[in-house]
Amino acid sequence: MDIRMLKVGEQPPWHLLLQADPSKDLVSGYLDKGSCYVMESECSDTIGVILLVPVSSHIIEIMNLAVDELHQGKGLGTILLKHGIQTAAEKGYSMVEIGTGNSSIFQLALYQKVGFRITGIDRDFFIRNYQEPIFENGIQCRDMIRLSMLLNGENRFLE
Repeated sequence: MDIRMLKVGEQPPWHLLLQADPSKDLVSGYLDKGSCYVMESECSDTIGVILLVPVSSHIIEIMNLAVDELHQGKGLGTILLKHGIQTAAEKGYSMVEIGTGNSSIFQLALYQKVGFRITGIDRDFFIRNYQEPIFENGIQCRDMIRLSMLLNGENRFLE
């Protein structure tokens, strides 16, 4: 596996970006503001993506994180997430933020296992920002669960 920054002029992996966020308009809006990293298999197939967008000089947000469905359940999401956190630390950010839907049970578990803490809820975020209802795990995705992580050396995997 190799993780690299998307090259200038290179087409982003839309199939993955839209897997994590079904609104091409919203993804396009934050894609231009951030740094997109792709995970490639040994065959150079793009199998994962993570997109980091600066919020301020001290805070960066993971706006998109996805692994191709055929490669899920192998720890690749954790590898991408840790890569994003390590990149943020190397660039001098002191906090990483991430948000996910109230119905995104597996993502919420992953983020907390890696060290993120729940910091807030944006009620009805998905109702306000998406025309079509989103359902995951038999639950309507309504609220954005906000999580954050301080980058201060206490994170076990960064040591």
